[in-house]
Amino acid sequence: MSLRTCSRSARLLISDNQKMRKKKYPSDISREQFEQIRPLLESMRKKTKPRTVDLYEVFCAVLYLLKSGCQWRMLPGEFPKWRTVHSYFAQWSKSDQDGVSLLERALKKIRLARPVPDRDATP
Repeated sequence: MSLRTCSRSARLLISDNQKMRKKKYPSDISREQFEQIRPLLESMRKKTKPRTVDLYEVFCAVLYLLKSGCQWRMLPGEFPKWRTVHSYFAQWSKSDQDGVSLLERALKKIRLARPVPDRDATP
């Protein structure tokens, strides 16, 4: 097996491990919710080489950071590397001509798709 094949196999193993994150966080969204915003998030990327990280995991890491307010370097190890998450966050946070970022659009889309709890119900 060549060095190139070994590194590709290692990347596949790493990406498989990222897809199978064991711990769930309160900030996580479901895969079904993510599929609603995937095209929006993928539209920002230039198609130069195949992605080596799971975009769902990156987005959940961004949600974790937004909810917890932790420092980038304190991102739990179960998520992709903090530099990778920061890079995507920086791209998604750039404002368009309307002054709205792609991240804001994605968060609004998730929020609108989430069922609203019945506030009239009494306990």
